[in-house]
Amino acid sequence: MISGSKIRIERWGRALLAALALGVFLLPSAWSFELDDLMALLAQQKGGEARFTEQRFVRGLEGPLDASGTLSFTAPDRLVRRTLSPRAETMSVEGNTLTLSRGGRTRTLALDSMPELLGMVEAMRSTLSGNRQGLQRYFRGTLAGNAAGWSLDLQPIDPRLAAQVRTMRLSGRGGEVLGVDMEFIGGDRSVMSITPDRPAAGAVAVPARATP
Repeated sequence: MISGSKIRIERWGRALLAALALGVFLLPSAWSFELDDLMALLAQQKGGEARFTEQRFVRGLEGPLDASGTLSFTAPDRLVRRTLSPRAETMSVEGNTLTLSRGGRTRTLALDSMPELLGMVEAMRSTLSGNRQGLQRYFRGTLAGNAAGWSLDLQPIDPRLAAQVRTMRLSGRGGEVLGVDMEFIGGDRSVMSITPDRPAAGAVAVPARATP
């Protein structure tokens, strides 16, 4: 014969298990994907190549201006954009040196002489290399999503950059940046889609961070 106390203990046990199981589904926010997690994923990629397509929406023009080409990055600071269409041109950045090539002509500039361009370049380089300090020097970031699909909204904090760029959104999967959406002061907008030439190894292999 089963005693009443034993029955009550079993009921409490089942109730406790049910509460724990329910908590797993009701409290997913107890596990988070944070900026440090994203930076760690990105830092694993020491370089890569990709194809891009870009649409630039300019106030006063009907329809977007289209461009396409290739991108390459080598950590920590070499970034090259080769536009193939509508006309061939190359922009490469390494350290503080910006090199522009078009129509057989090449021009070299100091990147810090153009603060607004420096900020945009640093946003890409710092994100691609997983450099949180470099990113936060120019932007305040808000991260959404998880390792399988994330978006990073950036608000300029440098006043010279903020005079040119309203917002910048980077999106991706794991350690890959797959999109860049920029809105400029005045209403112009640039939307870039990026297709890596090869998938990033271990791109989504990041554990969620437990929040207290």
